[in-house]
Amino acid sequence: MSAPTGSTPRRVGVVGAGTMGSGIARVAADAGHPVCIYDSVPGAAAGAVTHPDIRAVTRLAHLHDCEIVIEAVVEDLQVKRDLFAELSTVVAPSCVLATNTSALSPTAIAAGLPGPERFVGMHFFNPPERMQLVEVVAAAQTAPEVVGTVRELAVAWGKKPVTASATPGFIVNRIARPFYGEALRLLEEQVADAATVDAILTEAGGFRLGPFALMDLIGHDVNQAVTRSVWMAFGYDPRYAPSSLQQELVDAGRLGRKTGRGVFRYEDRRPLVPPPVTEPPREPPAFLSARPPELETLLDRCSVPIEPAEGDRVELPSGAVLVRTDGTPAGVLAARLTQPVIVLDRAFDDQTTTRIAIARSDDCSETQLAEAVGLLQSGGLAVSLVEDTPGLVVARTVAMLVNQAADALLQAVASSPDIDLAMVLGTGYPLGPLAWGERYGAGLVLAVLDNLWSWYHDPRYRATPLLRRWALSGELL
Repeated sequence: MSAPTGSTPRRVGVVGAGTMGSGIARVAADAGHPVCIYDSVPGAAAGAVTHPDIRAVTRLAHLHDCEIVIEAVVEDLQVKRDLFAELSTVVAPSCVLATNTSALSPTAIAAGLPGPERFVGMHFFNPPERMQLVEVVAAAQTAPEVVGTVRELAVAWGKKPVTASATPGFIVNRIARPFYGEALRLLEEQVADAATVDAILTEAGGFRLGPFALMDLIGHDVNQAVTRSVWMAFGYDPRYAPSSLQQELVDAGRLGRKTGRGVFRYEDRRPLVPPPVTEPPREPPAFLSARPPELETLLDRCSVPIEPAEGDRVELPSGAVLVRTDGTPAGVLAARLTQPVIVLDRAFDDQTTTRIAIARSDDCSETQLAEAVGLLQSGGLAVSLVEDTPGLVVARTVAMLVNQAADALLQAVASSPDIDLAMVLGTGYPLGPLAWGERYGAGLVLAVLDNLWSWYHDPRYRATPLLRRWALSGELL
C-alpha cells in the first residue's frame, strides 16, 4: 500500500445508509468533509442526505476518489468480506478501509484482502451524532500509521478515540457483559425483581440506567446477539454465557421498547415500571455499639447514638449483627458468628446514596430486621430487602466489571486510561471500572469474586490473575 501518510483523509465514503451509516455520514459532513454514501437498497442512500456535503451515489465505483471508506452494513462476516474485496478494486491503494463492526473480528474481515495493512476497525456508538466514543480497532494486519490516522480523524470529528486490539467485543462490549448477565441471573434466582435491581443499581450504584431498562432500550434481540457472539468467540467461556431468561424474551417477541414489551411494558414509548421493593417505615434502635470504618459514613447520616466500642461490625440492641458486604452471604456469616446477620450492599457514594440493599440470614427475626431498616431509614435511605446472595447487587455487579476490565488489561486489549474512558463514554458508567477497583481496593473486589466462586463453583466468577497480583501488592499495577 502506498501510505496513508500523516495527513488525515478529506473525502469520505460511507457504505450502508441505515441508522449507523447515515449518522457517521452526518458526523463527517458536520466536520467539513465531503461525503459520498452508498447503499445496495435502491433509494436508501438518498434518505441519508441530511447535509449539503453529503451526496448519495448509486454504485460502489462512485467511491473511487475517497480517501477513507467506512462500512456500516449488516453484521455478517461474508457480506463484509465480499464488500471490502470489491472496494479494494475500486479505491486507490492509499485509501483507508474501515469497518464499523461491533462484534466481528476485523482480522477475519481483512483476511485475504489486497493491502490488508490499510484495513482498520472504526466502531462508532449509537447514535453516532451524539456519542463521543470511537473504538479504533487494530486488526493483526493493520499498519500502526493507519491506526494513528484514524485516531486523528476521530478527534477532528469531535470524538474521543480509544485504541483496542481485535479481540471479541473490543473494549465496551466485552467488559459490559456482566452488567447484563448478573442482573439476569439475580432475576432468575429471584434475589429481587427487575424494578428493584434497576433501582438499586441507579440510586445506590450510580449507573445512569439499570440493566433491565437498558436491555429494553437496546433490544433483547440485539443485546443477546452480542452476548452470544462474544461467548462463542471466547470458546464458550462461562463468563459470557447467554441467559436462558433473555432467550425466552426473544422467543416471545418481547424485545423491549420497540415491541412495546420487554422486561417492562411500554405505552406510547413510556415505560410502565412497577415501584421497587422498599421496606415500610420502621422505628430506629435506641442506640448502637461500634462504628466500623466501612459503615462510618452511612452511620453518620443516621440519628442514632453510638456507644464507643471496638470491632468491624455493628451489633444492634436486639442482638443482630450489621456488616458491609465483602461477598460473604449473610447465612455464612451467621453460622460463623452464631448470631443473626444483616449484610449491607455497597454504594457508589455513601454520602449521597438514596437507597441501600440489604439481605438477612435465615435466623434473623422480623424485630431484628426492623431495627436495621429503621436505622438506615433514619439516615434518609430507602431500604430494599433482597434474598441472601453473595455480593448482593451493587458489589457483585461492580466486582464483575472490575474483573473484566482487569482481564482486558492483562490481555493487552487496551490501556488502562482507554479502558476507563471507553466504559464511561460508551456505557455512561459513573466511573471507569479500573478506577472503581482502585476506590474499592483490589482486596475487596477479589473477596467478592472468591465468595461468588465459593458459593456457585461457576467459572464465570474466576478472578483474573492480574487482580490477584493487585490484591497481593495492595495497589493497582
